[in-house]
Amino acid sequence: MAEQLKRTPFYDLHVAAGAKMVPFAGYEMPVQYSNGITFEHNAVRKGVGLFDVSHMGEFEITGKDALAFASYITSNDPSALTAGQVQYSCFLHPTGGIVDDCLVYRYPDKVFMVVNAANIAKDWENAQKYVKKFDIQLKNLSDDLALLALQGPKAQETLQPLTKTKLDDLVYYHFTDGEVAGVKCMIGRTGYTGEDGFELCIANRDGRKVWDAIMKRPGVVLTGLGARDSLRLEVAYPLYGNDIDDETTPLEAGLGWILKLKKPEFVGQKRLLEQKAAGVVRKLVGFRLTEKGFPRHGMPVLVNGSAFGAVRSGTVSPSTGEAIGTCYLPLQQAVVGTKFAIDIRGKAVPAEVVQTPFWKHGSVRK
Repeated sequence: MAEQLKRTPFYDLHVAAGAKMVPFAGYEMPVQYSNGITFEHNAVRKGVGLFDVSHMGEFEITGKDALAFASYITSNDPSALTAGQVQYSCFLHPTGGIVDDCLVYRYPDKVFMVVNAANIAKDWENAQKYVKKFDIQLKNLSDDLALLALQGPKAQETLQPLTKTKLDDLVYYHFTDGEVAGVKCMIGRTGYTGEDGFELCIANRDGRKVWDAIMKRPGVVLTGLGARDSLRLEVAYPLYGNDIDDETTPLEAGLGWILKLKKPEFVGQKRLLEQKAAGVVRKLVGFRLTEKGFPRHGMPVLVNGSAFGAVRSGTVSPSTGEAIGTCYLPLQQAVVGTKFAIDIRGKAVPAEVVQTPFWKHGSVRK
């Protein structure tokens, strides 16, 4: 029996706008609109684009031990956050493998999390394993909330007339509760593109009012999953299921900066302390092809003529024109300048390890 796909509150608006809808993480989502992925990508790099990311999941943790629980099930240290601050983190298996990556929002009296759409059920099941250790209440709000991402160097000038929140005062990776177009929402200065921008979390019933208000602003371009992927890859943001997964650890993936090994006990800590002491044997790297080709997820990687894993993410960068991607290489080869190859339809196409991010000119605020 075919899977019954879910739809976000904006499904009809995507269709009316000429979107090509595809199955993604259990939803019907827009991969691109009529002007194409490159047009949308460039609009976000140079102006402003609007993404529907309502397929993402949201968890709320309340209770006396909310912060302690969040710290126990994630790799980073949410206790280091001030109220109104956001943190990139991940859930871990006891083996050190990554269950999912996530964003953690600290309120004065609770913790809010945004998780990947494809992993909502998995993340929920994982979190439930540890609930009894703490005095908390855990809620899955994923089906009740819509999420819009407004991204690009013109995001602030686009959004500011629609809200009384002073966006100049909202620092990168911080959030506040406010209103947009008269609708209550959480406004976060976050994103997945390497550009400045905002993510707006809204009750489903109010989503269209915010959408309509944003789309009436000049220059806003609707953007789909295709541009979202090329934008995030250019700035080397990992994608769960490609660059990171259950079998990769933060140390291997270059995410040691979200791994706080000295904090109190957390899931996966023991194994990761052991791995750090022993040293990793492989590492995620960025590469570019030195001859013509299009690297895609799953293509074999060849090191000294022998297969070593596969391309994790790959595309031809709209911003640079180069064929770029990520893969894991043995530690000794995981250095800038290393030559290897990608098997593209039976041809060994030369590649070399390069410094990431691939695109360094974004407007994202630090």
